[in-house]
Amino acid sequence: MENLQDRNPSKYLDWEMRVNIIWQIARGLLYLHHDSRLRILHRDLKPSNILLDEGMNPKIADFGYATIAEGKNTEARTMRIVRTYGYVAPEYMQSEIFSVKSDVYSFGFVLLEVVCGKRNTKLSMSLIRYAWILWVENKVLDLVDQTLCEVCNADQFVMYINIGLLCVQDNPHDRPTMSNIITMLGSEAATIPTPK
Repeated sequence: MENLQDRNPSKYLDWEMRVNIIWQIARGLLYLHHDSRLRILHRDLKPSNILLDEGMNPKIADFGYATIAEGKNTEARTMRIVRTYGYVAPEYMQSEIFSVKSDVYSFGFVLLEVVCGKRNTKLSMSLIRYAWILWVENKVLDLVDQTLCEVCNADQFVMYINIGLLCVQDNPHDRPTMSNIITMLGSEAATIPTPK
């Protein structure tokens, strides 16, 4: 197995592979947040913590910073902040509070990187800011990886960028839950809100 960070999406991942990777990561987080016997907050979701098997199927890995939310709690406080630039939610950095919505933020960042084939470190400004500027200017298709121009489903691409931007909103209450994200990813007829 290798991690997602080692696989340059531009060279190795076609559109269908990228869609499958996003879908499977979303399902994995939904399981951790809602379907497992214990509610697990990963707290360190990033491409280097997503393993790909020989069939390019992703597996969420490295649970070293994960924590269990007691009972029905969806957030907790920590004294040790995991800092991976770009993937950590603002509220986690500022107040040491993490939640399922912190994982959603990290998922949104991973989604943007996988779909666009761009890594945050390769841009002069953050990927989120760059995507937001193009979204506001109605030029979001400028984010399409050049290797996908001929085969990418443009409507699906725009929908994924919309979902990614919803996930990385500053206010955690504005971010969707993983169950909402699964619904949006799985339905072309779903009404998707506009990110703030």
